[in-house]
Amino acid sequence: MKNEYIPQLSEIKEVIRHTDLEYTFRMVYEGPVKPGQFFEVSLPKYGEAPISVSGIGHGTIDFTIRRVGKVTNEIFENYAGDSLFIRGPYGNGFDLENYKGKEIVVVAGGTGLSPVKGIVDYFARHMEECVSFTLIAGFKTPKDVLFKEDFAFWKQQFPVTLTVDSAPEDYDGPVGMVTKYIPDLKFQNSENAVFICVGPPVMIRFSTLEMLKLGIKEEQIWISHERKMCCGLGKCGHCKIGSTYICLDGPVFNYTEGKNLID
Repeated sequence: MKNEYIPQLSEIKEVIRHTDLEYTFRMVYEGPVKPGQFFEVSLPKYGEAPISVSGIGHGTIDFTIRRVGKVTNEIFENYAGDSLFIRGPYGNGFDLENYKGKEIVVVAGGTGLSPVKGIVDYFARHMEECVSFTLIAGFKTPKDVLFKEDFAFWKQQFPVTLTVDSAPEDYDGPVGMVTKYIPDLKFQNSENAVFICVGPPVMIRFSTLEMLKLGIKEEQIWISHERKMCCGLGKCGHCKIGSTYICLDGPVFNYTEGKNLID
């Protein structure tokens, strides 16, 4: 029987720097994985941290990591050719079958783009599998924007709104919260539309309210609850909300369930 507590050693194939605090680590991995799932990434003596999968390749997976604490500080000292320990994947992830043949809208805030990036990547290369795809992504400032090269490719495939909360006067891109741009969305058939939203809880709340105003039903909305996850196995209870363990029952929830998870 597999011991879920024992990680495997994974080589870092590439490190992509986005900002001073956020890098993507491309790791060796063979096995099934879905967008929205997460792994425990660890280093002996320093501990482990739950990190969402931000990219799925052939024999690799990406982790986009923000340098914010003891474990992630140490991970940032490891670069291409070095290795990290990983265990997973955990959680339910986003099931692509729920979105094929639909009018898809993805709204993401900051590092919340990481868990849904696999969905964006997939449909950017398989536009024939959906009716339409729209991405609205928000960051604090232009310096905080992640995946700039990916954005350049995505903009060639479908409508993309890349907005920032604040910017210098000479900035010529969209400025404002992501919710500013949701009322402008148009659908061929709102009953065939699906909405995916990941980011800070307050952003998810007001973004989903705007989508409901457009006639999108609760069962057509998916969100991801990622705060407070810890062990990944439902043993520590750190992510428990009511009777729900986010790491086991989520982190991806249909809005009909997710709206009741108040932490």
